[in-house]
Amino acid sequence: MWKAMTCLIFLLASNVVDAKSSDNLIIDLDSLQKTNWTEQELNNAKIVTDFVQNLMNNHNFEYVLEHYNDSAYVQHNRNLPDKITGLVGFLEEFVEEYPDYTYDVKHIYADGDFVIFHSHATLNKEDRGNDQKGMNIIDTWRIEEGRIVEHWDSIQALDFSMRVYSLISGGDIANSNGVF
Repeated sequence: MWKAMTCLIFLLASNVVDAKSSDNLIIDLDSLQKTNWTEQELNNAKIVTDFVQNLMNNHNFEYVLEHYNDSAYVQHNRNLPDKITGLVGFLEEFVEEYPDYTYDVKHIYADGDFVIFHSHATLNKEDRGNDQKGMNIIDTWRIEEGRIVEHWDSIQALDFSMRVYSLISGGDIANSNGVF
């Protein structure tokens, strides 16, 4: 009897844990990686995947600052402050307003020191998986000696509300690095 009750309690508890953890979108590098990548390209993709998972989906900013806060990080998105601290500061404020913000990686490409993610970002949980909502984002990172040192992106608003948001929030130049 106790054995059966213990099993039942364990099953119920694991379902609760699974339900809570399913709120976080997980980047599945195993299914997105390419068979022709070199060991270096795979390692670079792992670095960027860990960075993006913790930054964009887990919103674990302390982890990002602890593991990736490097003064060499050059930001080419003109609307974001330079350095990892600037990026984290921006996202901390952003997820206060949009706590369900997620970044669903659809494709990963690696070429030497460059890793490219093609992703679907959404602000609301109910928009996840709806390619008519949110943003289409292509991010490119440059890795040097195992460190993320440079970032570029291109963002396409997919629906009217995201286009309006982009118009309202865009325009302020927060760094002098140029877009290329």
